[in-house]
Amino acid sequence: MRERYEVIVVGAGHAGCEAALAAARMGCSTLLLNLYIDNMALMACNPSIGGPAKGHLVREIDALGGEQARATDASTLHIRVLNTSKGPAVQTLRAQCDMRAYHAAYLNAVETTENLDLFQDIVTDLLVSEGRARGVKTRLGLVFESDTVILATGTYLGGRVHVGLVNFQSGPLGQMPASELTESLRQAGFEVGRLKTGTTPRIHAASVDWKSLVAQESSPEPLAFSHWDKGRVYTGHACYQTRTTVRTHEIIRGALDRSPLFTGVIEGVGPRYCPSIEDRVVRFPDRDSHIVFLEPVGGQTAEIYMQNFSTSLPFDVQVEMVRSLPGCENARFLRPGYAIEYDFMPPTQLSPWLETRLVRGLFCAGQINGTSGYEEAAAQGLLAGINAARILRGEEPVVLGRAEAYMGVLVDDLVTKGTEEPYRMFTSRCEHRLILRHDNADRRLAPLGRELGLIDDGRWRALEARWKATDEERDRLGRLRVFPTPENNARLERAGTVPLEVPVPAEELLRRPEVGWKLLQELLEEPSALMEEEAVSLTTEIKYAGYIEREYRVVERLLRTEKVRIPEDFDYGLVTGLSAESRAKLSRVRPMTLGQAGRISGVTPADVQILWVAVKTFHAKQSPVG
Repeated sequence: MRERYEVIVVGAGHAGCEAALAAARMGCSTLLLNLYIDNMALMACNPSIGGPAKGHLVREIDALGGEQARATDASTLHIRVLNTSKGPAVQTLRAQCDMRAYHAAYLNAVETTENLDLFQDIVTDLLVSEGRARGVKTRLGLVFESDTVILATGTYLGGRVHVGLVNFQSGPLGQMPASELTESLRQAGFEVGRLKTGTTPRIHAASVDWKSLVAQESSPEPLAFSHWDKGRVYTGHACYQTRTTVRTHEIIRGALDRSPLFTGVIEGVGPRYCPSIEDRVVRFPDRDSHIVFLEPVGGQTAEIYMQNFSTSLPFDVQVEMVRSLPGCENARFLRPGYAIEYDFMPPTQLSPWLETRLVRGLFCAGQINGTSGYEEAAAQGLLAGINAARILRGEEPVVLGRAEAYMGVLVDDLVTKGTEEPYRMFTSRCEHRLILRHDNADRRLAPLGRELGLIDDGRWRALEARWKATDEERDRLGRLRVFPTPENNARLERAGTVPLEVPVPAEELLRRPEVGWKLLQELLEEPSALMEEEAVSLTTEIKYAGYIEREYRVVERLLRTEKVRIPEDFDYGLVTGLSAESRAKLSRVRPMTLGQAGRISGVTPADVQILWVAVKTFHAKQSPVG
C-alpha cells in the first residue's frame, strides 16, 4: 500500500463510499479506511432507501454519477411510488432493500474502481500542520499522508448504545465504536457536540401471524431508482401493517422511569421528526394508536424490521410492547431496539463545499455533520468527494444552489443554519420543489456529472437519446390535432371533461386536469412511443408549464442576491445598524453571499439591506474608479 494518497476517506458508510468512489473516478489516488470492512454501507436502521425528499436525493446522486441508486436497484425487494394522490413535486420512490445485497453492491463498486484502495483499521488521529490536513494515524500505528481528508464517521464516533438503563460503548448493531478521534478533533480546535438516534427491535418472521395483518404489496408497475437501470416488478416480499394498542401505551407509560430518554441518562438530542415510540406516546397522549410496519431486511433471512417502533426501553419492556401489537402476540426477538449517542461537528464550521473553515483540506460528510439518513449521507459524501478532487486540481468547488437540487438545499441548510438535532430532508424544506422533481433530476444534474467525468460515454449517449425522444415528442404534440369524433368525445365525457367542438392541439388537451397520458394516447391517431418514465416527465412539464415558468422567474430574481459576494474576511463589527444577534451570527457563519446571509436564522430583511449597502461600499473602496 502507498503511504501517501491524494484523498483519504475515513469511514465506509453511505457517505464515505460515495466520497471515495467520486474522488477515485475523478482520477485521484484514494484510500478508504473503515474500522470493519464487513459493515461497509451498513443499513443499521431501516433497510430502505427513498421516500419524500430522500428519493429526490437518490435520483440526484444518480444523475451526478453516484452509486446509491444502482446499489438500491441491485438489492430491491419491494418498491412503490409514494404520494401518488398529491402533486408531482412530492412524488418519489421508496424501496425496501436486502441489506446484505446492498452492502455487496457497494463493496463490489469500491473493490473494482481504479485509483481506490480499501483498508480495515480505526483512525485515531487527524494530522494537522499549519492549518492544513496532513493525513491520519490509525490504531495499528500506521500513518497515511494526504493533504485532503474526508471524515465520514457516521454514528461510530464516540458511539454509546442504550437499552434501558444499561449502556456501553458501541457502534450501531453491535459494531465497534471509534472512541479516540473526537479528542484529536477537539485539539485541532473544532467544536464537537452530541446527538442521538435509535432503531427498532428485530423479530423472527416465523413468529408473526401474517394472516391477521394488512399487506402492502410492491408496485405492479416496473420501477427502478437509477436512470440507467431497467424497471422491475417485485413479488414475494410484502410489507405488513399493524398498530399499537391502548395496552401498548400503558406498558410504555409504566416503564418511563426506566427509560434512558426520560431519566436524563441520554444527553444527546434526538430526531424530532423520527421519534421513538415512547416519545410519541408522551408527546401525543390523546392518540391511542400509531401505525407500525413490519418490513423484511433481506431475501434470505427471517429478520423483520419494525418501522415506526424505535425504542430504547429495557429489553423486558420491549418484549411486552411488541407482543401487545396485533399479529405479534408470539413474537420472538432477534435484536433489541436501542438508542445510540454519537459525536458530531456542528456544520456551521463548514464552507458551502463541505470543507472545514478551520483546517484546509479537511472535509466532513454524513452524520458527523448532524444529519440523519442514508440518502442525506450519500449526497454529502458525493459532493465532498467531488470537491476534494476539484480543489486538488486547482478548480472551483461545486456548490449547488437551492434552485438547482435538493442536495443544494441540504448543504445550504447545514452550513447556513446549522442543526441542534439530527437533520432530515423534507420536501417542505425546498422552496423550489416544483422545478426540483424526481423525474427531472437527469436534466438538471447529469450535464454536470458528465463534465466532472462521473458519467461515461455509454450512459451519456443513453441520456441524450432519451432527451431527444422526449423533446421530439413534445414538438409532435404541439403539431398534432385531436378531432371531435364521437368516439373521442365519448372518452372525454367519461373522463369528466367537456367534449371537443373543434380540433385542438394534443399538447393543449393534455393540459386539462382530467386528461392524462394514457387517455391522450387513446385520442391520438398515432400514439407515442415514449417509455413510461419519459411520458410521466413530459406530462408534468406540459400540465404545469405556467407554474414552472413562474417559478423560474422567482429563482432569477433571487439569484441577484446570490451574486453579491461577501469577502471572507469581511468585518461585520464595522457595519453600523446591524442587530447584535445578526452581527454575532454573521461573524460565526461567515456567509459567502448576500443570499446566504439572508437565510441565517435571526438575520432580518432589514439587516440584509444594511449589509448589502456595506458590502457594495466595501467593493467600491477595493476597486476605485479611475
